[in-house]
Amino acid sequence: MSDSTSVLPTHPDEPHQGGLAGRLNWLRAGVLGANDGIVSTASIVVGVAGASASVPAIATAGVAALVGGAVSMALGEYVSVSSQRDSQRSLIDQERRELAEDPDAELEELTQLWQAKGLERVTAERVAAELTAEDALAAHLSTELGIDETEVVSPWNAAFASAAAFSIGALLPLLAILLPPAGVRVPVTFVVVLVALALTGATGARIGGGSVPRATVRVVVGGALALAATFAIGSVLGTSGLV
Repeated sequence: MSDSTSVLPTHPDEPHQGGLAGRLNWLRAGVLGANDGIVSTASIVVGVAGASASVPAIATAGVAALVGGAVSMALGEYVSVSSQRDSQRSLIDQERRELAEDPDAELEELTQLWQAKGLERVTAERVAAELTAEDALAAHLSTELGIDETEVVSPWNAAFASAAAFSIGALLPLLAILLPPAGVRVPVTFVVVLVALALTGATGARIGGGSVPRATVRVVVGGALALAATFAIGSVLGTSGLV
């Protein structure tokens, strides 16, 4: 007879850990936030550099892009995650109330859910009964709604993480445009930004399980087009005397 407390064998490339999907989502969000910071800030500073060689003007535009973008990302993430959290809490409260009011009906519902997953009626009844005895609320949240009560998202954490990721990404093109000599300022920024985008594109693809070459090329080409467009516009405005 096997020990019920023994650890089930797992494949090394398939870690069966609670919250793993959530942590991967956070990591991917961080990579995407950094990518947004790189592209948006680089586009702005390169556009300004195309119109003017003034370091104070470039620095002001870059810092404004970094701060404004980070605040915008944080606010957007806070609002979005707050709505998600409120929805999760509402579903949890509703499920808790239904379990208190009619536990028999909820047990039957859980049984039918396991039947719908392919289990025979007798097996589904046993699974539902054992899960209910262990933690009825957790069983229903997981099976019925795909929610883990212990992993309700925090809007403050999401806002901070989003702002931090964006700021880290935005700092790279800002330093790349300010530190080199004036004559190579824009080319250096192009190279640094495209290399950084290649890294974020490859990282995002690895996290999501997608094609690394395809994702890398897509991000790099998109970033190059954005930089070229803003630099061209800045150059036209600068030579025309409008700025």
